[in-house]
Amino acid sequence: MASGTALIYDEEMTTHKLLWNDPICDIEVPERLSSSYEQLRSYHLVERCVHVPAREGSEEEILLVHSLEHLEVAKSTQTMNEEELKRVSESYDAFFFHPSTYRCARLAVGAALQLVDAVMAGKVRNGMALVRPPGHHSQRNAANGFCLFNNVAIAAEYAKLKYGLQRILIVDWDVHHGQGTQYIFEEDPSVLYFSWHRYEHQEFWPSLKESNYDAVGLGKGKGFNINLPWNKVGMGNSDYLAAFFHVLLPMAFEFDPELVIVSSGYDSGIGDPEGQMNATPEVFAHLTHFLMQLANGKLCVILEGGYHLKSLGESVCMTVKTLLGDPVPQITGEMAPCLSAVESIQNVRAAHKPYWKWLAYEDTSFVQNLSTKSHLVKKPNSNPSTEDEPQITNNNNTVKVERFLELHMKNILFPVPPVKTATTGSEGSEHLLPEHVQLVKEMDETEIKALVSGFYADLVKEDKTLLSLGSTFVILDKILKKEVCNGIAASPTAVLSAAVALRHSVRFGFQRVLCAFVGDMQMIPNTEDGKMLIINICEKEQSRKTGCKHYISLKWKEDAGGNDFFSAVLGFILPVAYSYQPNLTVIAVGPNRNLGISGISLLVALLRGLAESQVFAVIEDTEISLMQSVAKALVGASTPPFGIYVPPTQEKVNKIKALRDQFQQEWKMLQCSGKL
Repeated sequence: MASGTALIYDEEMTTHKLLWNDPICDIEVPERLSSSYEQLRSYHLVERCVHVPAREGSEEEILLVHSLEHLEVAKSTQTMNEEELKRVSESYDAFFFHPSTYRCARLAVGAALQLVDAVMAGKVRNGMALVRPPGHHSQRNAANGFCLFNNVAIAAEYAKLKYGLQRILIVDWDVHHGQGTQYIFEEDPSVLYFSWHRYEHQEFWPSLKESNYDAVGLGKGKGFNINLPWNKVGMGNSDYLAAFFHVLLPMAFEFDPELVIVSSGYDSGIGDPEGQMNATPEVFAHLTHFLMQLANGKLCVILEGGYHLKSLGESVCMTVKTLLGDPVPQITGEMAPCLSAVESIQNVRAAHKPYWKWLAYEDTSFVQNLSTKSHLVKKPNSNPSTEDEPQITNNNNTVKVERFLELHMKNILFPVPPVKTATTGSEGSEHLLPEHVQLVKEMDETEIKALVSGFYADLVKEDKTLLSLGSTFVILDKILKKEVCNGIAASPTAVLSAAVALRHSVRFGFQRVLCAFVGDMQMIPNTEDGKMLIINICEKEQSRKTGCKHYISLKWKEDAGGNDFFSAVLGFILPVAYSYQPNLTVIAVGPNRNLGISGISLLVALLRGLAESQVFAVIEDTEISLMQSVAKALVGASTPPFGIYVPPTQEKVNKIKALRDQFQQEWKMLQCSGKL
C-alpha cells in the first residue's frame, strides 16, 4: 500500500491576475494560492508532504476535453496588450486574461496530472494540488467563472486513458455548480459527478435549470450526475455531513470508484463572500476522511474556489492534515440539518431512485421545498453553534471572520499523541500487526486486582477473567492520557472488557462514550444518564426496556455473498454517532458476531473520524485475522477491503427506516426526508 501525501504548488501560478477594474472578478486574487501555502507552512505541513513539481499540461492533454478553437484563443492571449485582453475577456462570463494566464492554466492542468500520476503509480497514497486558475466552470469551447481549462475533467480523462480506469468519482464541494464538468461527463457512466451548490431556486449564479436535482445525466450517463442544490444560504457542518450520509457516500460505495478526484472549492466555507455559508474548516477534514475510505485510498484533491483568505487557508490545512493521516478534530455546531437541506436531500434521493440499487426499497418521494419556495429566504441557517462560537452571518466583515477563525482553530486543534495505535502482546507478535502499531507492556497483576476490587468487583466474578483485563486497562489509560490516539486489545471475554472499559472511561471523566458492540452483548450497562450511547449490532434483538435513546439494538445478519452493511453504517450508525458527538469510541466484537471482517473494518474506519480518533477496540482473542484488519483500520495504513457490494434486502431497508423513524427526533442527523 502506497504511503505519503503529495503537495503540488508552483509560485508561477500567482502571476495570473486582473489588470483592470472588474467588481465580479476582483476576488480571484493571486494571494488565494500564496496565503494557503503560507498557512500550510505555519502548521509545518509542507515538510511532511512529498513535494511533486508542477509541469505544463501538453496541448494534446488539454484537447482531451477542450476544442482546438478554445485552445487557440487561449494561446493567442500571451502577446496581447491590456485593451485586447480586456476585449477577449468580455466575450466570456466572469473571466479575465493576463499575458501569463495561458501559461498558468497549463501549469494548473499539468499539476493535476502530476498528482494523478503520483497517486496511480503508487508514489504517494493521496495528495493536493494548489492551482490557479481554477477549472470546474470551463466548458469544451469556453472559459467561464474564473476558469480557463477544466483541470479536474482533464485529469479524469487522462486517468481513464493512461491507466485504463473505468470508474472515477468526482466530488465537487465548491459552492458553485461545476456546470463545465457536468456538461463534459453527463453522458459518461464511467464518471460519477457529485456537486452541491448554492442554487436558491435558480437565483444564484450560474442560474441554470440543469443545476437542479432533476438533472441526473443523459443517455448512458443517467444516474451518474448528482446535483444537490442548496436553496438558501447559511448551510452549516450538519447540512454537509447529512448530504454525505444520505446521498453521496451510499452512491460512492455502490459505484466503487478506482480513483476519487475532489473539485475542492472552499467558498462553501464560513465567511466566504460568494457562498455565504456557515461551515467551519474542520468539516472539510471529516469530508476528506470519508473519501479516503474509497478507491483503496487513491484521492486527488485539486483546488477550485475560495475567496476569504483566512477561511480558505484554514480549510486547505484541515484537508491536508487529514490526507496525512492526522486525527480529525471534533466537529462543532448543533448536529441537526436544517429543513431546507433535508428537502433537497429528499429530492435528490427521489430523482436517483430509478438508477441506484441502494435506493430501490427506500421510501422516496419529491417534496416542493416549502421551507424556501414561498419567498426566497436569504437568511443564514438558524442552527445554533456551540455557545462560545457564534455563527458568522454574511453581514459580518472579513476582520470579524478572521478573529472568529483565529479563536475557533485554537479551540478545535489539539496536540497529536506521539503514538497512533497501541496494543499489548508477547514479544515477537509484532509481525502479525501492521507497521506503526506499538506494543505496550501489560499491567501488573497487583495493579489489576486493586483497580477491579475498588471499582469493578460487581462485574468481575472470576480470577481468570480478572487477569485478562490487564490489556484493556493499560491501553485505555494510554488513550485517556493522550499518550496514544487509539488502541486494540485481544480479550477472552470481550463482553466483560467492553463493560469495564465503558465504566472506566466515564469514571475517568468522559461525558459521552460511544460503544458499538458487534455480537451478543450479555452485559448491558445502564445508559440513562447519557454518558454512554450503545449501539448493539446483533443477530437476535436484545430485550431491553423501550424508550431509552442511549441503547439501540440493531438486528443485522450480513449477507454471505458480500457486504451489505454499508447501508446500516451510512444510513443509521454514522448519523447517530455524529449526532451524539462522543469524546471516546469503544468498538467491541463479542461472541456470535454477525458481521464479516469487511463490515467490521468499515465500521472502525468510519468511526475513527469521531472523538479526535480516540478509539478503543476490543476483540475476542481467537480472531487473529480480524485483529489485523481492525489494527490496519485504526492506523489508517490501508483502506480495508470492503468486499463485494450487495444491495440491502427490502427487509433490511425497512429495519433501518423503522429505526430512523423511531430515533430521528433524538438523533437529528438521521433526518433525510422532509416529512418529519
